[in-house]
Amino acid sequence: MWDSYKKGFKAYLQLERSLASHSVDAYLSDLDKLTAFLESTATSKAPADLVLKDLQEFLKWIMELGMTQRSQARIVSGIRAFYKYCLIEDVTKKDPTTLLEAPKLMRQLPDVLTFEEIESILAQIDMSSPEGERNKAILETMYSCGLRVSEVVNLRLSALYLDVEFVRVIGKGNKERLVPIGSSAARQIQRYRDFVRSHTAPQAGEEDILFLTRRGRRLSRIMIFLIVKGLVQKAGIRKTVSPHTFRHSFATHLVEGGADLRAVQEMLGHESITTTEIYTHLDREFLRRTLQEFHPAFK
Repeated sequence: MWDSYKKGFKAYLQLERSLASHSVDAYLSDLDKLTAFLESTATSKAPADLVLKDLQEFLKWIMELGMTQRSQARIVSGIRAFYKYCLIEDVTKKDPTTLLEAPKLMRQLPDVLTFEEIESILAQIDMSSPEGERNKAILETMYSCGLRVSEVVNLRLSALYLDVEFVRVIGKGNKERLVPIGSSAARQIQRYRDFVRSHTAPQAGEEDILFLTRRGRRLSRIMIFLIVKGLVQKAGIRKTVSPHTFRHSFATHLVEGGADLRAVQEMLGHESITTTEIYTHLDREFLRRTLQEFHPAFK
C-alpha cells in the first residue's frame, strides 16, 4: 500500500527539491523504517490515518532498537519531509508530525583551524609534482571561498572569473551563487590551470571540470578527504580535520573579524540565516578563550 506513496515522495525529492541521490536515499530509508514499524505491529494504516500517538510509538520503537539520538532526530526529519509532501499532494489533510518531538541534540561545535595551522597544512604539499599544484589550488580555494567539498569537485573552468576575483558555484538544490576568491587562491588556480590542467586530457563529459585526476576525471570527495588527512598528519595537527573544516574556518574567521552575518550567509550559500548563526556561537567561544587568556580576573 505504501509503495505508491514512496514512489511519489521520491519523485518529489528529485524533481521539486532537486536533492542529490544520496539525500533521496536517506529520506526513503527513514520512510522504510516507519513502514517496517507498521508491519511489525500489524498496523495497516495509510499515511492519512496515522496520528501523533502512532508516530510517538514509532519513535519509542527505534529508540529501543538502540539508535543514537542523532539517528532518531534524522529519522524524524525524514518523516516530517514526507508529511510535507503528503500535504502538498493532498494525500492527507493533517500533519501528525506537527507536535512530534525529536530528541534534543547538543550542538557540537566543530574544530576550527587557525590561519597559522592552515598555512602549516599548505606548507606540507609537495609543489614539485603536478598533483601538488592541484592540491594547493584545491585547499586554497576551499579556505578562500568557504566551499563545500562537493562544490569544489564540481567547480568548472567556465565558472572562473579570476580577473575580477569571483567564482560561480553550484550549491545545494542546484542554486548558483557568486563567491569572491582571494588573490592568493586565484593565482594558484591560474598556475594549476596553465601548467597542469592544460596538459591533462579530460575524459568525455569532464572537459569543463577544473580539478582533474591524472586520468582526466574529476576528483571524488573521498580523494579530497584523504589528501587533507595526509597533510594534517604531516603538519602534526591533532585536531579533527576534514575538507569541511576549511569551510568552518573560513566562516569563523570572517565572523571573528566582524563580518556581517548576512554576507557570510550569502557566501556560504545557506538558505536560512539560522544555519549561519552557529558561527556566532563559535565566535562567543573565541571571545571566552580570549578573556581567559588575557584578562587578569580570569587567570
